[in-house]
Amino acid sequence: MKEAIGQVPDRDVLVARACEQAGLSGFGNTWFFANIDALIPALNTEARLSEAGVASASAMIVNGLVNRLRHVDLVKRHPEILDEQVEVAAVVVGLPRTGSTMLHRMLASAPGMTGTRWFETQNYAPFPGEVRGDPEPRREAARGFLDYMLATIPDLMSIHPMSIDQPDEELIILGQLYSSTMIEGTYHVPGYARWLTENDRTQCYRDLKQILQSLQWQDQSRKGAKWILKTPGHLLALDAVIEIFPEAKIVMTHRDPVATVPSYCSMEHSLYQMVSDCVDPASVAAFWVPRLAELLDRFMAVRGQVAGQNFIDVRYADLLGNPIDEGVRVLEAAGIDVTDAVRAGMAEWIEANKREDRAPHKYALEDFGLDRSDVERRFAAYRAAFLGGE
Repeated sequence: MKEAIGQVPDRDVLVARACEQAGLSGFGNTWFFANIDALIPALNTEARLSEAGVASASAMIVNGLVNRLRHVDLVKRHPEILDEQVEVAAVVVGLPRTGSTMLHRMLASAPGMTGTRWFETQNYAPFPGEVRGDPEPRREAARGFLDYMLATIPDLMSIHPMSIDQPDEELIILGQLYSSTMIEGTYHVPGYARWLTENDRTQCYRDLKQILQSLQWQDQSRKGAKWILKTPGHLLALDAVIEIFPEAKIVMTHRDPVATVPSYCSMEHSLYQMVSDCVDPASVAAFWVPRLAELLDRFMAVRGQVAGQNFIDVRYADLLGNPIDEGVRVLEAAGIDVTDAVRAGMAEWIEANKREDRAPHKYALEDFGLDRSDVERRFAAYRAAFLGGE
């Protein structure tokens, strides 16, 4: 078995690289340095990185720092950004493979709605010299990175379809603050995952809101639009989400973990292979089965604390069977006036993104050393509460 090659450098080295690349030195509040300091040892001792993985992890950290430098500089030059009124109508938080991506993109694509676009999640701060309202340099950079991902993981589009202009998860932005399940979804770093779970993330969500203000300022067509946010990782910090976005409805998509767990493990197995030559399917499941269960435990605990207030439940079968009706129900619950144009916008997205247009994604519990009883047992409380014990 191959050994990991090289090491991700210390934070000071990566900070120096970022400052040189950006030509800037002001990070603002450096609360996230502690996150980096927790991450780097896990990358170097747990992730079993390949040479490409070391380069990827180092570049990931530097890119987040560069975006931070550019963002802080942008707000300093344009303090009116902080006057932007960001209104979040809904936060979709279902586990991966539960229809959450479909629901999020359908809602965020409707007239009067918005969400972070994939190219924006890669670089939320404008590039030097970029003209406000014309992010083509960032779109081009995102296009190149997506092409690389597709070349590395040919079946990626069947697992998680992406387009640079589609609404996508802000977990990538949170990852650039080193406070996101995106990182453990890219690298096998259980030590960092534990650290993330044990530390308060409220400041991270304050920063996310400011980044949304910046994105809204950059694209004035968003003025007055309602934001639809989404990532399963929000389940890990629902209390912070509710504190920072108290007006938002929390939308939970539900599907039996017996179906979702092998699907998600398959995706993670593919992602880990991009950065490591030592990826064992059983070890992927050994981490992600309890991690996904932990996310649901967090969901049930926070929901219980607020007696279900502001929560909306969407069942996977209902979403697939009647997507427009489910979308209307969510938007109306969020106080949105669902006009014919909104309905038509959702219908247009559904028509353009049919499942049958994509290759099937094949997976099975047995591929990861699991059987049905293992998953049923670990997710018993959730299945009993929300799926009738199915």
